[in-house]
Amino acid sequence: MHHTTAAIPLRALTRDGGGAIDDPMEKKRRAAVVVLGDIGRSPRMQYHALSLARQANLEVDIVANGGNEPHVAIKENQSIHLHKMKSVRLQALSKISSVLALLLKATMQFIVLVWFLCFRIPRPDIFLVQNPPSVPTLAAVKLSSWLRRSSFVIDWHNFGYTLLGLSHGRSHIIVKIYHWFEKFFGKMADGSLCVTQAMQHELAQNWGIQATVLYDQPPEFFHSSSIEEKHELFCRLENSICHPDSIRDCVSIGAEGLEGYAVVNSMSKLNHSIFTAQIGNDIFLKPNRPALVVSSTSWTPDEDFSMLLQAAVMYDRRVAAALYEDDSIQEEQLWMDIGNGKQFLYPRLLFIITGKGPERRKYEEQIKKLNLRRVAFRTMWLSAEDYPLLLGSADLGVCLHTSSSGLDLPMKVVDMFGCGLPVCAVSFSCINELVKVEKNGLLFSSPSELADQFMMLFKGFPDHCDALKSLRDGALATCSTSRWSTEWQTHASPLISQVISGKPC
Repeated sequence: MHHTTAAIPLRALTRDGGGAIDDPMEKKRRAAVVVLGDIGRSPRMQYHALSLARQANLEVDIVANGGNEPHVAIKENQSIHLHKMKSVRLQALSKISSVLALLLKATMQFIVLVWFLCFRIPRPDIFLVQNPPSVPTLAAVKLSSWLRRSSFVIDWHNFGYTLLGLSHGRSHIIVKIYHWFEKFFGKMADGSLCVTQAMQHELAQNWGIQATVLYDQPPEFFHSSSIEEKHELFCRLENSICHPDSIRDCVSIGAEGLEGYAVVNSMSKLNHSIFTAQIGNDIFLKPNRPALVVSSTSWTPDEDFSMLLQAAVMYDRRVAAALYEDDSIQEEQLWMDIGNGKQFLYPRLLFIITGKGPERRKYEEQIKKLNLRRVAFRTMWLSAEDYPLLLGSADLGVCLHTSSSGLDLPMKVVDMFGCGLPVCAVSFSCINELVKVEKNGLLFSSPSELADQFMMLFKGFPDHCDALKSLRDGALATCSTSRWSTEWQTHASPLISQVISGKPC
């Protein structure tokens, strides 16, 4: 594994102002990254672990719940050690008393966390903990840092009490207790990082906490996909995209028209997808391919997925009206014509929705009932290695994140920009810290506005859509200005160094 030379001066000897080098007589310092959640679905904390190992040259212990696999870079780095806790589930008790279940679950999580942090890992010099969740994480880490004489830094992604307020209401007594708990233990940290200037201001003004802004930035493995990477990915996903169970739409039926390519050679089924084709050593994008729109969601109430469904229906109807089509045209004949190469002023849209969450199945059932001519949906979960490839192969990203606090930014948009993918995002209070309208993306406040954006961006697709190309150029420029490693070195590294040096060893 490659290590950068710009290590922070935690345990280094320097020569002539040069890069840091190891003192072989000194024991290597350690950091513990704490996530009371699925580490595979916590990319920012994975990036912290990589930076602590590569840039700060620390041994890193990740303490997190099991679940999805982290990125291969985490698993292959010999300085990073993953310690998986079992998730606490009390579904039966929650049906009897939700309050009792919450209290018992928090107590059990507290015990498990303290056990891992105090007895299962070597003593760290610093604990770096993700917030939210706040209960019981902050108390468990604070106690462990005191017992082990370690530093304690919080990375504020959002406010936990605002997330709890989505289901209980901000005035609920449980939410008020959670808010007090989060503020009380938050002020005990030795240092804080946060994700936006708006959150930094809120922490300073109303919480008495001084935080350093560390914007989410994409790591190096987020980039525009090459034509070879696109072809390999789409061929690998061909069955999931073109032959899903019991789904008949403009993509699954249109794919049957691909038999027209079979005359090229007898192995053509291995050499083409709905987006790409290979003849000999030449790979190309098909001119009548669907426009690929990607959205990543946790399928939770703070993302109103119905907005995207309504916009898709509106796009479908508006395209039919613009092309003067009526209901007498047979859908399957239209799909076969498209699959066999017929092009229209407006393309088919294929939405690939990635992610896992509680409302996924509900929306999948709604999608099945839409009966759309030029729009298809696919829901899937991709590996940490395939997800950047998909973003780098797409034509447009959509973000439905609205933020429970109004103070955090969607990391999915950062990932999209890292792949040079322009974004249409729901407008909320601080989104303009990230999305620059008409430069790297567009903002919308209603399904109709999003449908208008689809019509404007995809008219003339794929070769004559200047507005989409302009936004893509802006997204590529955005991703070229900063990466996670440089952002972390500039803003997080000095704080980590200061906090560690201020504690006794």
